[in-house]
Amino acid sequence: MPNLTTAQARRTLLAAQGLHLPRAESAPTRRRITTVLQRLQLLQLDSVNVLTRSHYLPVFSRLGAYDPALLDGLSSRAPRRLVEYWAHEASLVLPELFPYLRAWQRRTWMGAGNLPDEQRRALESGVLELLGRAGPLTASATQRLLGAEPDRPAEGWGWRWTGVKRVLEDLFARGVIGSAGRTAQFERRYAPISAVLPDPALATQEVGGTDALMVLAERAARALGVGPARSIADYFRTPVRQTREALELLVVSGALEKVSVDRGAEPWYLHPAATVPRQARGRALVSPFDSLVFDRDRLQRLFGVHYRIEIYTPAAHRVHGYYVLPFLLGDAVAARVDLKADRTAGRLVVRSSHAEPGAPTSTAAELAHELRLLAGWLQLDDVVVEDRGELAPALAPEVGRLT
Repeated sequence: MPNLTTAQARRTLLAAQGLHLPRAESAPTRRRITTVLQRLQLLQLDSVNVLTRSHYLPVFSRLGAYDPALLDGLSSRAPRRLVEYWAHEASLVLPELFPYLRAWQRRTWMGAGNLPDEQRRALESGVLELLGRAGPLTASATQRLLGAEPDRPAEGWGWRWTGVKRVLEDLFARGVIGSAGRTAQFERRYAPISAVLPDPALATQEVGGTDALMVLAERAARALGVGPARSIADYFRTPVRQTREALELLVVSGALEKVSVDRGAEPWYLHPAATVPRQARGRALVSPFDSLVFDRDRLQRLFGVHYRIEIYTPAAHRVHGYYVLPFLLGDAVAARVDLKADRTAGRLVVRSSHAEPGAPTSTAAELAHELRLLAGWLQLDDVVVEDRGELAPALAPEVGRLT
């Protein structure tokens, strides 16, 4: 097999993800946002809003200070250029991927399978009739208009959902209904899937399992540039064994090429559209839910960084903080910062800042510029660096110089 060095594989990934070059100075347009979406294929959603909603950050990382209303319009107004469905997790995806994702997504844990059959069928019929007539509706509005009792379980793991909410989620997972957008409180606005997709024919398109995996594997490989089977499978959360089989078929057809990394035994799959730049010169704060860091093992393999999100770790046991963003500088993860948007005080708070081993001497200055850019985009007036982490003493004066 042809061989790439780790450095080449790292730069290939950064180029495929659109993070290897400095940002253009011109204001980001809808067209440029669409180009980012075509490159990434998806934006993962998450309800945590300590900084901003996670799906806004990957576009900022690649384009800088853009208008989030442009992205909102692509996913909430017809004809939608993004629709919500299960992919890596709940994500905004390109609409043409919907039939292929539906062929493999199995999120049964949030379904209605544990409801009595008669109750489930009655609720499903009522929900579909109501959404067909009055949608888009949130779960709480659907519950109210159906006149259903809020039969929330008294105890149990996770979200104690009502029967109506479980049926809505079951129908959503099966691709029968979709999301017409989210409210300010991040609630889904459910609607018939044919009313959500820009091409209603996508709602009824049936795709075989192997064909679907080949499309998803090719798209994931394109978004990553190069990666092992487990990373490519992880992009859309498809099964690794079957994805590996699909990748081999793509190699046979010439759609992908097998390569090794540092002469390792495990094959990686290189997309023909991938480029291997001589250097990477980008700079970005990267969301914990960015597709660059989906696969934490690949991140450690290529960047030498052990990164884990610590939101669900008890505060006393956190190493780097609650909402920690890696700071990408060139082709290295140079630092990580725990950030919080204090909207009441109009401040971006750097709750802790840590440099990675071997970080360039320019890390604090470069990070200060990125923090100022982020604060301006979030319409926050100030950046406050708290004295936590070994980078804080160098970062605070650099931020001060930019005031």
